[in-house]
Amino acid sequence: MPNSPMKILIIGPSWVGDMVMSQSLYKKLKEQHQDAEIHVLAPAWCKPILDRMPEVHSSIEMPLGHGALDIATRYKLGKALRKHNFTHSYILPNSAKSALIPFFAKIPNRIGWKGEMRFGLLTDIRTNRKDFQYMIERYCALSQPKVAMLSSESLGGLSSLPYPELNVSDAQRDEVLTKFKLNLERPIVGLCPGAEFGPAKQWPPEYYAELTNYLIPLGYSVWIFGSKNDELTSSQILNNVDSNLQKEVVNLAGKSSLVEATDLLSCCDTVVSNDSGAMHIAAAVGCSVIGIYGSTSPDYTPPLSDKVAILHTDISCRPCFKRECPYGHLKCLKELAPKRAIEAFNTLHA
Repeated sequence: MPNSPMKILIIGPSWVGDMVMSQSLYKKLKEQHQDAEIHVLAPAWCKPILDRMPEVHSSIEMPLGHGALDIATRYKLGKALRKHNFTHSYILPNSAKSALIPFFAKIPNRIGWKGEMRFGLLTDIRTNRKDFQYMIERYCALSQPKVAMLSSESLGGLSSLPYPELNVSDAQRDEVLTKFKLNLERPIVGLCPGAEFGPAKQWPPEYYAELTNYLIPLGYSVWIFGSKNDELTSSQILNNVDSNLQKEVVNLAGKSSLVEATDLLSCCDTVVSNDSGAMHIAAAVGCSVIGIYGSTSPDYTPPLSDKVAILHTDISCRPCFKRECPYGHLKCLKELAPKRAIEAFNTLHA
C-alpha cells in the first residue's frame, strides 16, 4: 500500500515580510514532496498573501493576536484540527505558545527550532539556528533531515534557495487598476516610505520627494503606498514634490488594503522602500527593488530578488536594531542622500 501524501500544518509568522519569506519553505517542501498538502495557520490579514502562493492549499485563521497566550483557545483550536489528520507541522515562530496548537492537535511530527521551553512540544527540535545567516535559510533548513541540516553550505547558499514569488493574475491587476482609476501609460515607480517597526527605519519624506522630482521628468509616474499610519508621511512627500509634477503622483497610503497594495505593487517597474513588509512583497511580485536600511541590516532579511540595490550608511552605530535612534540624530538615514537612490535607480536601469 503506497504511503499517504504528507498533510502539513505550518504555524506561520505574524509579520508581513516574514510571511512572504516563509514561501521559500513551502517551495522546498513541494520540491521534495509534490503531493504534499500545505495549510498555513496565520492571522487573518495574511490570507491575501497566502492566496497568492500556489503552494498553499488553504489558510486557517489564527484567532489570537500576536503575543496572546490564551491556552484555552489554543487547546480548542488544536482539538478541532485533529479531524484534518495532519502528518507534519512546521512551527516557524520560536515561542513556546506557537507550538501548543500542533501539540494539542496531536500532529505526530512537529518540527521547529529550539526556542523558549519547547521541549516536549516539538518532536524534532533543531538546535543550530545560528549556523544559518538568513531567515529563508532558517526556514528552508527545516525542510531537510536534521542530520543533513548542518550549515548554509549544506543548503547551497542563499542564491540556490527558491525565492518567494507571489502570483498576481492579469484579471486581479485589471480589477484593482479600475477601482483606483489608474493606468499604466507611463512606467510606475512605487514608494513605500512607512515602517511599522519604528522611525529608525524611515528614510526622510523630503528625500523620497527629491527622488520623485528626479523620476517624473524621465517619464515615470510615482505611486505612494502605505497604511493609515503612513498618511502623514505620504502627505509630506507629496507636499515636497514640485507642484507642476504632482499630477503624476498617486497617494495610495491608507486607501488600499493589503491585497490591493500587493496587486498594485505588481504593476510597478521599480519600488523604493524602507526595510519593511512592503519591500518583501515588491521583490516577490517581480519588481526591481531599492531597499533602504537605517537601524536594521540586510544581513538577515534582504529583499529576495535578482534586481536589487541595497542602500545604507556605514556609520559606527549601525545597525543598532532599535525602533528609535538611541542618540536622537538618525544619521544612519539622514546621511543617506537622495543621490544614492538616484544612482542606484540608474544602475538598475542601465
